[in-house]
Amino acid sequence: MIRAERFLISHKPFAVNLSTLDSDKQTAQNEGTEHERHHYRGRIAAVWFRRRRGTTYACLGSLKLWSHNLRQPIADTTDPVQVLSADLDSRYGGDCYGRWDGERYWGSQKPFEQDLHLALLESTLANYPAVPDGYDGWWRF
Repeated sequence: MIRAERFLISHKPFAVNLSTLDSDKQTAQNEGTEHERHHYRGRIAAVWFRRRRGTTYACLGSLKLWSHNLRQPIADTTDPVQVLSADLDSRYGGDCYGRWDGERYWGSQKPFEQDLHLALLESTLANYPAVPDGYDGWWRF
């Protein structure tokens, strides 16, 4: 991922909660050869904005972080900045758990989760394009 200096919605940036990094797995293939490659898989909580038909949406969810072709292993998979700075792939974007456009909510049907989601999403959309408190941004692929 690339740490963006400024917010451009067209680059599809994400603000991530660094404390939520979950590094599932890092393995190596063809160790000790010129074809050695490292595989990584993890997940991190994120918020992001998207625009559709002139309406801006605030979204929250998680990003799957993975790569099947790293030339060097990630030295410290517990360091979120080191993991995010690796050449990771997430071409499918985030897994959205909740979305708010200022009028309509899409997401969980559990009232408690809706309240948690809306508390974050309403303030996030109201302060667009600022990075929400507790998140680090903007990161893009």
